[in-house]
Amino acid sequence: MLGARGARGKNAAVRPDGAPADEAGSGVAVPSPLTAVFMLVEGAVGRMSLAAETRRAAAAQPFLVAALRAGVVNYTAAARFLEVDVETDAVATALRRYAEELPDHETESRDVRVRMQSGVGTVDGGDESEPLFSIGGVAFDADAGDSTAILATGAVDGAALADALRALALEGISPTAAGVGGDTLLVVVDRREGANALRTVETALERVRVSGDR
Repeated sequence: MLGARGARGKNAAVRPDGAPADEAGSGVAVPSPLTAVFMLVEGAVGRMSLAAETRRAAAAQPFLVAALRAGVVNYTAAARFLEVDVETDAVATALRRYAEELPDHETESRDVRVRMQSGVGTVDGGDESEPLFSIGGVAFDADAGDSTAILATGAVDGAALADALRALALEGISPTAAGVGGDTLLVVVDRREGANALRTVETALERVRVSGDR
């Protein structure tokens, strides 16, 4: 008697895991549970690697992270800009997910007084009078040259200086010297750029990025 056994005899189709094929006996290979799990894990690892690589690439561009936090990024354009050797759409998706996890862009206005001092130049460090500002062994004082100094006194620190310099760079202004110490921030520029530099620094100090947003 062949009966039911005949349907699963020597010639019956068998799946890779040893189980019988489907009822139609097509013999189509169906992934075993172990293979399916491996495929899922492999896919998840691939997605994690792409996310990590995209974040590393974005972190190397602080301006991009700031833009992501502010929500003003074209993800496709940003994906093309980053040097991630993966399809653009996939990188754009990773960037979008990264942006969703970042805290919101926050700024604060600093309580400062900003003024402009003309006729600034370097002076001899051995001069007995106290200079306007000294940084890196170089002293600057009034009536010593033809540069202009932008002085901000009050709630200033490294973050305030960084944002002031960033704003000046966007305006195409290159300071001769810049520094911050105590409650004083100083930026020395060409005298022709003094008025523009004053307005730029004032505006920058009205919206200094808070800690963690740089």
